[in-house]
Amino acid sequence: MAKSSFDLSCTRCSRLARHLQSVRKEYPDYHARPVAPFGVARPQLLIVGLAPGMHGANATGRPFTGDYAGILLYDTLYKFGFSSKNESLSSQDGLKLRQCRITNAVKCLPPENKPTPMEITTCNDYLAEELAAMGKHISVLVLGGVAHGAVLRALGYKKSAYPFAHGKQYALPNGMTLFTSYHCSRYNTQTRRLTTSMFHGVFRQIQQHLA
Repeated sequence: MAKSSFDLSCTRCSRLARHLQSVRKEYPDYHARPVAPFGVARPQLLIVGLAPGMHGANATGRPFTGDYAGILLYDTLYKFGFSSKNESLSSQDGLKLRQCRITNAVKCLPPENKPTPMEITTCNDYLAEELAAMGKHISVLVLGGVAHGAVLRALGYKKSAYPFAHGKQYALPNGMTLFTSYHCSRYNTQTRRLTTSMFHGVFRQIQQHLA
C-alpha cells in the first residue's frame, strides 16, 4: 500500500476501528472516523496533539474543535496571528489557519482517550509522511509527551536526546525546530499544570523564532 499522510477509511488498528463503529451507532451524526489534519499544506508551524476527543474532533471532524482543549488553543492561535477567529465551533464555521497546521499523533478516537503504544506506532507512518512533506525549516509544537514521542519517532530521533518538559525548544538535526508544551486539556488547565500565561509563553518563543 502506498504511503499517505492521511486515510479517511483507515482501519489498521482493529480496536480503534471497532470503537468508531460503535460510536457511529450511538452518535450517527458524529464524524466518528479518522480526523484529517487541518490548516495550510506548507505551514511555518505544525501543531501535534494526541488524538481526537470523543465530543470534539471525533464529532466535528476538525482537530481540537468542539471540546474543552480547543478553547485555549484556538484563542491563543488567534492572539498570535495564526487563526482568523478565536473560537473553532465546527468544520463549517469559516475559520482559517494562517501559516499553521494542526494534526494528531493518533488520527482516530481511542477508548478513554488512551491509545495503546502499538496504536501510536501503527499511526506513526501517517505523521512521518506529513512531516516529510512539510519542508526542512518548519517549527513543530508538540502538545504533551505522547505527541512529543510520536514526532521524534516519525523523524527517526531518540526521545532520550530531546527530553520532554514544558517550554523546551530544540534545534533538530534536520533543520526543524521543536517546541514543547503540556497538553491544553481540561485536566491540565483546571489543575493549573498549564496556565494561559504558560501556554502564551510557548507561543512567544515560537513567534520570536519565526521572526
